Amino acid sequence: MSYSFNNINSKLPGVATSIFAVMSQLANETKAINLSQGFPDFDISSELIDLVKHYMKKGYNQYAPMQGVAALREAISKKIAKAHAIVYEPFKEITVTAGATEALYAAISAFVREGDEVIVFEPAYDSYVPAVKLNGGIPKYATMKAPDYHIDWEEVQKLVTHKTRMIIVNSPHNPTGSVLNANDMKALEKLTKGSDIIVLSDEVYEHLIFDGKVHESMCRYPKLAERSLVIGSFGKTFHATGWKMGYCLAPEPLMAEFRKAHQFIVFACNTPIQYAIADFLGDEKNYIHLNEFYQKKRDFFTERIARSRFKIVPSYGTYFQLLDYSDISDENEVDFAIRLTKEYKIASIPVSVFYHKIIDNKVLRFCFAKKEETLEKAAEILCKI
Repeated sequence: MSYSFNNINSKLPGVATSIFAVMSQLANETKAINLSQGFPDFDISSELIDLVKHYMKKGYNQYAPMQGVAALREAISKKIAKAHAIVYEPFKEITVTAGATEALYAAISAFVREGDEVIVFEPAYDSYVPAVKLNGGIPKYATMKAPDYHIDWEEVQKLVTHKTRMIIVNSPHNPTGSVLNANDMKALEKLTKGSDIIVLSDEVYEHLIFDGKVHESMCRYPKLAERSLVIGSFGKTFHATGWKMGYCLAPEPLMAEFRKAHQFIVFACNTPIQYAIADFLGDEKNYIHLNEFYQKKRDFFTERIARSRFKIVPSYGTYFQLLDYSDISDENEVDFAIRLTKEYKIASIPVSVFYHKIIDNKVLRFCFAKKEETLEKAAEILCKI
C-alpha cells in the first residue's frame, strides 16, 4: 500500500520498537536461548488453569465491573493487609487492571498535565517515559549509581521544583535487581513532605526478593501511602505474563482520579481470570514462597557461571541477573548483546537502553525465570565466552 500522507508529526519521534521485542525476535530468528524478555518458560499452576476453565464454563464471560470483580478486590485487600498491616478498602481503593503497564499508564494519564515534571530513576523500565511524554509531562532523570545501583537522594532533591508532579519508583528494580531499603523510604518521605508530589510505585516483583531482604512497599509507610499509587502484577506472581492482569492500590481521592483514566483506556479486564485469581489468592501457599523459588533459580544460574569471565552483579530481587562483561570485550552493550545472540545463541538485554542518554557500564541483563535445563545450557555457553 502506498501513502500520500506524510505529515504524521509523531508524538514519540525518538521511540522505536521495544528492545524486548527486538531481542526476542532476534533470538527466534537465530534459534538462541532467550534470556532477554522477562517471561518464564515453565508451566503455570494447573489448579489455576482449572479455576479459569471452571468460571468460563459457569458463564462468567461477560464484562466485569470497571473497578474489577469484587471477590478479587477483597482478596487483594486481605493479602496486602497481611503483608503490610494496612487496609485498602476493596470498593474504593483497589482497581484491577489489564496488567501493570496499563495501570502505570492510567496513573500517569490521570495526574500528569502539560508541563508537569516527573522524576524517573535510570536505568528505567521502558514504559515510564513514553507515558509521561504522551501526557505532556517532562521527565527529569536521576541516575542510580553503579555498581550496586543505589539512589543518591541529594541528587534527587536538586531535581525537585514547583513543577514536580510525580516521582516514579520501582522496587525490586527492573532491570538491575536492586531493592529499596528503609533509609531510602525515609529519604523519599522527607523529600515529599509538605508537597503535592504523587508517588507512583511499581512493585510488580513484590514477592521476588532475596537473601532475607524485606520488600519496602509504599504501603508500609503511612505518610508515603497517602500520596502513593502502588502497582502490582499477577502475571509476575503467578508466572502468567500473557494474561496481562494487575492492580492498583491508592487512597480514595487518588483512586477516584485513577479510575477516570482507567475506564477509558480499557474499561474492564478478563472476567473468568479475575474470579480464578480471587480463589487462588485465598491460599497463601500459592505465592508466599516465591522468593525461595526464584532465589534457588538465581543461585542455580550464578553458581554455574561462577567460572566464566563474566562478573556477577548482585541481584536482590526480580528474576533478572546482571552480568558485567568488561573483562571480555570493549564492545558497547547493544553490539555485544547482538553478537552473543547471533554467534553464541544466547539472548540478553543491554542495560544501556534503559537510559535516555546511553550510559554503557558493560552490563547485560539475563532472565533466570527458566527451567533448570534452560539455565544449564545458558551457563555452558556463557562459560565458553
